[in-house]
Amino acid sequence: MSRRAKLGIIGIVLLVVVGGIFALSAAKRGSRGIEVRYEKVEKRDLVATVTASGNIEAKTKVDISADITGRITRIGVREGDLVKKGDFLIQIDPSQYEAAVARTEALLASGQAALVQSKANLDQAERALERARRLKEAGNTLISDEDVELAQTSFDVAQANYNASRAQVEQHRASLRESRDQLAKTRLTAPMDGRVVRLAVEEGEVAVPGTFSRETGLLATIADLSVILATIKVDETDVIRLELGDSVEVTIDAYTDTSFVGTVTMISSSALLTATQTAAGSSDRAVDFEVEITLTNPPPDIRPDLSCTARIITDIRDDVLSIPIIALTVREHEVVPNEAVDRDTTGAGKKKDTEGAFVIREGMAQFVPVKVGVAGEEHFEVLEGLRDGDTIVAGPYQAIRDMKDSTKVRESASARSAE
Repeated sequence: MSRRAKLGIIGIVLLVVVGGIFALSAAKRGSRGIEVRYEKVEKRDLVATVTASGNIEAKTKVDISADITGRITRIGVREGDLVKKGDFLIQIDPSQYEAAVARTEALLASGQAALVQSKANLDQAERALERARRLKEAGNTLISDEDVELAQTSFDVAQANYNASRAQVEQHRASLRESRDQLAKTRLTAPMDGRVVRLAVEEGEVAVPGTFSRETGLLATIADLSVILATIKVDETDVIRLELGDSVEVTIDAYTDTSFVGTVTMISSSALLTATQTAAGSSDRAVDFEVEITLTNPPPDIRPDLSCTARIITDIRDDVLSIPIIALTVREHEVVPNEAVDRDTTGAGKKKDTEGAFVIREGMAQFVPVKVGVAGEEHFEVLEGLRDGDTIVAGPYQAIRDMKDSTKVRESASARSAE
């Protein structure tokens, strides 16, 4: 046998030996089981919460808008100023409105003069008609029927002119009231006590009515900061868990390392629509619901529109059996003919998804159906399926997700060292 042939045979033998070693090692590792983290089922205090974000708002606020068009000539406040009801805020140029008042007053005076004249004409026509009637009654030869009819016609015309003049005067009076009202709107005052939280204009800008958009005519906003709300958006899957009066912990981004206490005071009955849904008139998909939280201890220097996060406590469980959230998994459970099941949901041989956990029994992970209650921050309440002291597989996530029933497992070394 040649030297090259001998070397080839030796190489093949070495490959077989190395492969066998690796196979034996893998078999030993498999026989030892999958490394997982163990944890005991035990009693804990659980707090179920819903977390959502939103903004700080004042419960009462008023937007000051322009009802007339005109250039702003004076602003009497600045953002952040405290104001009382009736305090001066903004002056719009009154020139054209003062002229309109003067013009309407002149028209009213002219109309009143015309009314006096028409009243005099009416009185004269009435006296002439009365004389014609008396003459006619005294004798047919003293006045003709035509003259009597002419006197009657003159009276009717005078009466109509008087009524028209009186109506014209009332019209001028109404126009004068409207002109004075427009003039009054050039001087804007505070409608309530509060703080000027927004001043949207400068002197020299033109104020215009917000006919199609409230923002177009917005000049300023005054808010009563004595009652502060945190307005948040809660997902549709969580809003059904909320109730009026639920306790809330609110954190405001501007106040680091500080939390504030509040209470749920309003839960919207309808979903918030996106801009696209509003434009299309569609509400096919309910996404978020608006929830208002009244803060009981807001900071004195708080401002509207600050970002905040609310942690709403929906339920509390004291000293209840619990398992880590990561330990709860779902498996396809085959229902055998003799198994007691709900008649309206399953039948013999039908499969369904079942929630449960893997319990360690003699080194094997056995899937056990579990009924859970409220969810805390890291644990589920156990209602049925497990007992106090049971050892379950609590991680890692990938191992639990891929694990089969009756899989051989062993506790990881890192978990033992941590204990």
